[in-house]
Amino acid sequence: MSGCSKRCKLGFVKFAQTIFKLITGTLSKDKIEDELEMTMVCHRPEGLEQLEAQTNFTKRELQVLYRGFKNECPSGAVNEETFKQIYAQFFPHGDASMYAHYLFHAFDTTQTGSVKFEDFVTALSILLRGTVHEKLRWTFNLYDINKDGYINKEEMMDIVKAIYDMMGKYTYPVLKEDTPRQHVDVFFQKMDKNKDGIVTLDEFLESCQEDDNIIRSLQLFQNVM
Repeated sequence: MSGCSKRCKLGFVKFAQTIFKLITGTLSKDKIEDELEMTMVCHRPEGLEQLEAQTNFTKRELQVLYRGFKNECPSGAVNEETFKQIYAQFFPHGDASMYAHYLFHAFDTTQTGSVKFEDFVTALSILLRGTVHEKLRWTFNLYDINKDGYINKEEMMDIVKAIYDMMGKYTYPVLKEDTPRQHVDVFFQKMDKNKDGIVTLDEFLESCQEDDNIIRSLQLFQNVM
């Protein structure tokens, strides 16, 4: 592995750790100040003010996130292989490769094969601090693997199975092999309002907002993000 690749990988680990602090609420104002004092940002992203206006992060939070992402990864982008390698570290008892693949392509909105800092921040803003409607729209995009504007049962099955594979054999209670299929059958039946074999965005939003059980199940995605 080249020196640049190692630095990129290290930077992405730091970036992931910062995300964890944001999720758990431990990235307090004082800690942000401390982190900024420990290592000054060598160069800040162009359009930081624009990112602040477009996301739900403060300028300080954006600076910390940017330092973890860009300073240690000079290329300013992460490819899918590196993304998978880092993601696997957080789920050592399972196989995170397929879920990381789907998540990477959800982040890579321009389909360039790499994810820039701006892509991450925009998605994280929605997933961590967006409205319920915004989170559901983003989740729909994740499940719509082929990006045709609809979700079919196989796409839903692919995502759900990838999540279960990632969680591994140490889930509690222990899951039966056909559990993912059973869950998909139930959810798809509820969502496919007109029984045409596909779920539209409107059907997805309506079903999720009507049924708390679906919302709770979809929170599994947010917890493993």
